[in-house]
Amino acid sequence: MQINPMFKTLAAAACLALAPALASAQAYPTRTIKIIVPAPPGGAIDTLARVVGDKLSASMGQPVIVDNKPGASNNIGTDALAKAAPDGYTIGIVGGSHNINKFLFKNLGWDPEKSFEPIVYTHVVPLIFAISPQVPAKTLPEFVAWMKANPDKAKVATSGRGSAQEMAAEMFRMATGVNMLLVPYKGSSAAHPDLLAGRTVLYIDTISAIQSQVKAGNVRGIAVSTLKRTPALPDLPTADEQGLKGYDANTNGGFLAPAGTPKAIIQKLNAEINAALKLPDVRAKLEAAGIDIQGGTPQDYAALIKSDLAKWGKVIKEAGIPAE
Repeated sequence: MQINPMFKTLAAAACLALAPALASAQAYPTRTIKIIVPAPPGGAIDTLARVVGDKLSASMGQPVIVDNKPGASNNIGTDALAKAAPDGYTIGIVGGSHNINKFLFKNLGWDPEKSFEPIVYTHVVPLIFAISPQVPAKTLPEFVAWMKANPDKAKVATSGRGSAQEMAAEMFRMATGVNMLLVPYKGSSAAHPDLLAGRTVLYIDTISAIQSQVKAGNVRGIAVSTLKRTPALPDLPTADEQGLKGYDANTNGGFLAPAGTPKAIIQKLNAEINAALKLPDVRAKLEAAGIDIQGGTPQDYAALIKSDLAKWGKVIKEAGIPAE
């Protein structure tokens, strides 16, 4: 069978065009890799970036630095990642706000799916239903009954607009029909004193922020927000186990690269990060921080982003939270 010379010419041209990109991907990395963290130091995604970044530096033979760009509900750092060169030398790690902010801000300048290449789904940070010690309830059903019987006291702390804590509280309101007042605070440290004093009765907080208070007995942990129990508090039942079927609220996330980053580089980063997440010392550090480790393919992470966008879009619409 004769092959048309034109096809041979086109094929050769295509190979020549791809050659530089393939060669670059095979040599990658040859210089410092930067991980953008759109949050301040000390939180879950910052911890992940630093722990995983150290392992990547060792395994890939190049420095890996963390660049914290907090502010504007994580939008400043995420915008910087979206606008970075798609060459594998600037990547980022995001949390739950990545799949929420689309519905809360009118002019983001980036799209959670179109502006990025998923690398790997790294983590889930479960939320804990922590109630004030002044409330007599010991289980989630008892607490729901208490709130319905005491509507004037049903004040629930959140970490402000668009936070995982607010989304979890709205899901709880929808699932139970409890008429409650959401009280916004500037983060966990600001919310805890009022919860301990009984001025609020519930805070659905990240396990990393609240577990020390639960273990000390300062607040009562009555449920985990995820469908599976967390290794950090294995004896604490889930909300789903206690009758809120299908209730699943958490802050999760992973590594992303700017859209257009070569697939070969994405696959290399995926393999390296998955390997790092399996290391015993990495697992020990992250689990101690209340982070449930995940992993998987770029396609797994893309599917999670899509499903979370659908879930949170529905919650925000039903709660009537307007975009700014």
